[in-house]
Amino acid sequence: MSKVAVVFWSGTGNTEAMADAVADGAKNAGAEVETFRASEFSSDKVSGFDAIAFGCPAMGAEVLEESEFDPMFTEVESALSGKKIALFGSYGWGDCQWMRDWEDRCNAAGAQLATDSVTANNAPGEEELDACKSLGAALA
Repeated sequence: MSKVAVVFWSGTGNTEAMADAVADGAKNAGAEVETFRASEFSSDKVSGFDAIAFGCPAMGAEVLEESEFDPMFTEVESALSGKKIALFGSYGWGDCQWMRDWEDRCNAAGAQLATDSVTANNAPGEEELDACKSLGAALA
């Protein structure tokens, strides 16, 4: 049984709903899942998981949330080399540049993106939630 972490930050609940769907998808595929808010996760936890899903909405000028999520992600980034990961998050404006930048950052760190990232414009609908479940299953 694989062990999957779902790590997220959510201000409005949109990305949290996506995180719940990711966790459900991984559990339904047979994985053991632990969910963490960004403030609860650090690099010392990375090795305890076979795969990690990271979720963060776009903030400001299409960047990761800067007070909790980005500092945590910066701290764990060097531990992601060779790790199977996936990304998800919501946005309210722009064209998902924050996600493309985040994927580039993960690739540069040597992480293995297991599946296409999932984005939702504002609140995720059924299509986005189903995609999040598939993302979770891909990590399992």
